[in-house]
Amino acid sequence: MSSRWRQIWPPFVAVLLFLVLWQLSVSWFHVEKWMLPAPSDIWREGMASASSLKGHTLATLRLTLIGFPLGVAAGLTAAVLLHIVPWTARALYPLLILSQNVPVIALGPLLVIWFGFGQLPKIILIILVCFFPVAVAGLGGLAQTDRMMLQFMKMAGATRRQIFTKLELPHALPSLFSGIKISAAYAVTGAVVAELIGGNQGLGYYMQIQKSAYRTDRMFVAIILSVLLSLLLFAAVVLLEKWLVRWKARRDA
Repeated sequence: MSSRWRQIWPPFVAVLLFLVLWQLSVSWFHVEKWMLPAPSDIWREGMASASSLKGHTLATLRLTLIGFPLGVAAGLTAAVLLHIVPWTARALYPLLILSQNVPVIALGPLLVIWFGFGQLPKIILIILVCFFPVAVAGLGGLAQTDRMMLQFMKMAGATRRQIFTKLELPHALPSLFSGIKISAAYAVTGAVVAELIGGNQGLGYYMQIQKSAYRTDRMFVAIILSVLLSLLLFAAVVLLEKWLVRWKARRDA
């Protein structure tokens, strides 16, 4: 517990000092509430708007929980295919890199034109956001398999399937989970961006409405909620990693 507390208290104190400075600066310099509300104003508005925000938060969460697993699955499938068939990696990996140079905000309107204003374009956008980190991390992890163990399994007569399931995939899990954690941080952002582009509910839609009304305090509340959703999803991935990659924790110890 003392070790955990030493890890927690520095960021906790830093955030607390930042909030205090923010509160005092707004009061000292008489900053207008519509331009930059104080943390106390944001807290009060969050409590007052809790009932109306519940539906928007759940809508963003549902969208994230649909798109995030699909994006992870697509990234893992691409990594496995590129690893198993080496010539596809040489042919498609540069295209994979180029695809990430297209701004997500630019793809959103195109997806709406192609697939309408329903859930499908939003889910596709989240998949595209989550796909790349998982694919790259998975491909890198699979490529770093222990060569000595690989040669040993080949000499022992192991099949290609056995080598992949017993050696390559377990060895790649730490790298793969690094990509999944990055995708978890991006997934909620992708959902919010998708709702900003086209939607009638969710935190992105809520922020769009409040922006038009110059309700900066409500926009901050929506931003804080989206950050909390990202942290919860990230924490869930970390717990899953600890459960699946227990051998790494024992080895490091």
